[in-house]
Amino acid sequence: MKTNLLTLVAAGALNLAAVAQSTNTMNPNKFETATLGGGCFWCMEAVYDRLPGVISVTSGYAGGHTVNPTYRDVCTGDTGHAEVTQIVFDPAKISFDQLLQVFWQAHDPTSLNRQGEDEGTQYRSVIFCHGEQQKLIAEKSKLAAQADFIRPIVTEIVPFTKFYPAEDYHQGYYDAHGHQPYCQLVITPKLEKLEHKKVIQPVVQVKK
Repeated sequence: MKTNLLTLVAAGALNLAAVAQSTNTMNPNKFETATLGGGCFWCMEAVYDRLPGVISVTSGYAGGHTVNPTYRDVCTGDTGHAEVTQIVFDPAKISFDQLLQVFWQAHDPTSLNRQGEDEGTQYRSVIFCHGEQQKLIAEKSKLAAQADFIRPIVTEIVPFTKFYPAEDYHQGYYDAHGHQPYCQLVITPKLEKLEHKKVIQPVVQVKK
């Protein structure tokens, strides 16, 4: 569903090869970075854009073996990458554990390689840990979150290696194309649910 819609959107867009970004590209010393995959990165970016304490959210690819993958490459499932959001946050305002509390609510972590109609390993649930401390927090958070689900959580917890920003037309996709059918059918209901539960704010908190 998403792939078919994107074919139309991307037709007139500039398809730039993504450049690998290190974990320290845009975060001053007081900021930290989290890299999370929970299905469609349009969805996850829209969620984390609405959290106070988040400095930036970038959609992209992580966990694969192909250098500088494009969206079309990742969609084949052959590159090994997951669609992810890389989140730079201020730990004085929001902790990594709090980001994960939102993560468990923002997607179905019991669904293997699938979120709704989006199917494939690129949509897997995964936490890419930036260091041992994040790994310990992620494992503890996953164990605690299991109490909220009947089925076992299948989220991978793995070391972070490299992040490739997605093409420009993916960035801020929901806020630029909220009228698109995919956004209306999939993302808007998710945001409304999280807003109702007061998990996120009703408006974007991140400066673009």
